[in-house]
Formats: sequence, C-alpha cells, structure tokens
Amino acid sequence: MSPPVQGGIVLLVTLLMLVSGIPVAFGLGAIAVAFLMLFQGFDAIHVVAETFWSGLDEFTLVAIPMFVMMGAAIGSSPAGKDLYEALDRWLYRLPGGLAISNIGACAIFAALTGSSPACCAAIGKMGIPEMRKRGYPDDVATGSICAGGTLGILIPPSVTFILYGIATESSIGRLFIAGIMPGLLLTAMFMAWTIFIIWKRGFRSHDINFRYSWKEKFASIPKIAPFLFIIVGVMYALYGGVATPSEAAGVGAALCLFLAVLIYRLWSKDQIWHILRDTMRESVMILTIIAAAVLFGYMLTSLYLTQTLAQAIADAHFNRWVLMGMINLFLLVSGFFIPPAAIILMTSPILLPIIVAAGFDPIWFGVILTINMEIGLIHPPVGLNIYIVNAIAPDVPLAKVMWGTLPYVGCMVLCIIILCIFPEIATWLPNHLMGPGK
Repeated sequence: MSPPVQGGIVLLVTLLMLVSGIPVAFGLGAIAVAFLMLFQGFDAIHVVAETFWSGLDEFTLVAIPMFVMMGAAIGSSPAGKDLYEALDRWLYRLPGGLAISNIGACAIFAALTGSSPACCAAIGKMGIPEMRKRGYPDDVATGSICAGGTLGILIPPSVTFILYGIATESSIGRLFIAGIMPGLLLTAMFMAWTIFIIWKRGFRSHDINFRYSWKEKFASIPKIAPFLFIIVGVMYALYGGVATPSEAAGVGAALCLFLAVLIYRLWSKDQIWHILRDTMRESVMILTIIAAAVLFGYMLTSLYLTQTLAQAIADAHFNRWVLMGMINLFLLVSGFFIPPAAIILMTSPILLPIIVAAGFDPIWFGVILTINMEIGLIHPPVGLNIYIVNAIAPDVPLAKVMWGTLPYVGCMVLCIIILCIFPEIATWLPNHLMGPGK
C-alpha cells in the first residue's frame, strides 16, 4: 500500500477519533499502535513502550507541572480579584474602563499562570458580575473576558510554547521572548476595540463626576506587587541566562504558592490539597498527550507519511505566502475541533520541515501557531473559554457570548496578518537579547 493511501486512511481514522469524544491521549496512542501493527507487523509493538517513554524522558517537561502549579496557586487565591480591582481604580476614566481593566488583568495574570482556562476563570468570576452590575452590555462583558483569557497561552510563560519547543526542538527561552511583543500588541488591539465599541454605544460605567482618590489608587497596589515581582524575577531568570525554563518555573511555582499562603492565608489542608490536585490532574493530562503524540509522530514517520506530505507540498511549488495561508487555514479549522496541546504535538513535527523549506522562521511560526490556537479557544464548537464564561454567567445566552467574541477573533486574524507583514515584531526581541537564531 502506497504512503498516500496509508496517509488517507490514517487521516480519516484520526478525524473520526477526534470527533468521537475519545480522550485525545488514548485515541492517539491506540491509532499509533494499531497502524504500526497493521502495516509493519507485530514486531513493531516492541518499540511502543520505548517510544512512549522517550516522549516523557525530557528535562524540559519539568517546566509544565511547575507552571501549572503557578496557575493553580494563583487561581485558588483572590489574586485575580485584586488585580482587577487595582487596574479598575487606575483605568476607570477610560470608556469601558472596567472591561479594559479586565483585559489588563488577564494580561498580567497570563504572565503568572501560562494557562488560558485559569486566566479566563479567575478574572471572569470577578469581572463579569461587576461589569453586568454596572450595566455593561452582555456581549462586551463576556466577549472581553473570553478574549482576554486567551492571552494566557501567548504571553510568557506559556505551556503552549513549551509544547511547541519540545515538539520542534526549538529554544523555549527564545519562544517565550518572541511571545512578548505580539502578546502586548494583541492586548492593545483588544483594548482598542473595547474602547471603540463602548464609545460608539455611548456607555459610561461611572458617573461623570466620580473619582478615585490617589490614596485609594495606591492602596490597591500592595497585595499585587509581590506577584508582579515574581513575573519580573521569572522573566529575568529566563532571559538573563540565570536559569533554564524548568528551573525558573520551579522557583516561580514555589514563590507563588508561598505568597498565596502568606498573603491570602491559604493555610488549611483542603486548600493546599486543592492546589496540588488541580496541578496533578492538568499536568498528567498534558504529559500523557505529549507521550501519545510522540508515539503518533513515530508512526507517521515510520510509514513515511510526513516525508511524503512534505515532498508533495515541495513539488507543488506553491508561493510561500499561499502555503502559509493554507497552513493558517488548516490550523484555524483544526482549532475549532481539537484542543491546542493536541494540535501542536500532532502537527508541529509535520509542519516544521515545510515551513523551514519555505524560508520561514520556526520561532516566528510558533507565535503564529499560538495565535491560531487562541482563536480556537473562543470559537465554537470547542471554544473552551466560551463555555467557561457561560458557566460563570449562565443566564447570558450562549449565542450572545459567541457573538461577543467574534470582534476579538477579528483582532487575532488582523494580528496574524500584521505579524506576516512585519515578522520582526516577534523575532527582533529574541534576536536582540539572545543573538540571531540558528
């Protein structure tokens, strides 16, 4: 049987598995084992355990549970509420100041957690009821939180970048730095749209004569300042060459847990266990997907499916930007149905040779891929952030939440176009701080 026919069968079975609702890790592992045995015989089963283990035998993976623990520790405390209140006191004069505060809080929270669902839930639980209480339109209140939550996988530290770095053997530190400027750009675009739509509707959340005193503004800072210092410290350790991502993640997780206990009095065994349980649950899920995806990638390579696909695209002689447009469309559609971790681990080894052959920077492409994954988080049918927000405000119709996210999807698409025109937005800072990439 020829590789194209084998590839078609694998693609069909994989799509059926993904839409069936089977857990991604188990589905990928089962497909990999089945096709290895089908096309290479039972002797191929000998490499399954070794390949599965090799997918986890990587020191860099230690960073994942550490960053997840950072998110769990902060998410279990009122840190999100304090971030939101502090920003509200400083930004309340802007049109839609409360929504702007929520997006800003999401951006800062993203730098602490690296998790989109955690970011969305932590800020949304406080921000959405407050915005609705003050009369904000439901679509703006929910859509801004959905969009702001996606910043958790773009602004470093990002679990998505760690997975991409592992899958493509790219520098995780360089990926983290590359995400900073696009993350700030996307945050500014979200804020700009929110200000515009609130101004256009003529809405004000505060009376025109309302003022916060300087004392009230500065009183909001002490509780959040230590967490901001953690962000700065982790970034300095990563980019200053002081520590590896895994070491920086370990220190960051320990400090976040310590501050959550010290500042917010999370003393009880139940609270600590809740943090550890959430960390273990999410970490095991991600690591199992990684191991299964490595086995799946080994199957694709062993059957010469990735090599055949790359060669077919190379022989087609597409214009490089047409090719990039096709890849973006593929990632966009995939994000509608498949979780980001699964997409990155399944597609990155296949796409990397193609984008390198086309002359694109793998670090830049990692940022483009991540923004595509953000779109999937706020676009149905998967749209994880949409369902998190709908759970926070169940009386808001799901359709209204979805409509509220669409302008922010447009912002993300525009951001991808800007990065394609000006790739230096993503590549300049890592090249400046770490030297030109290899």
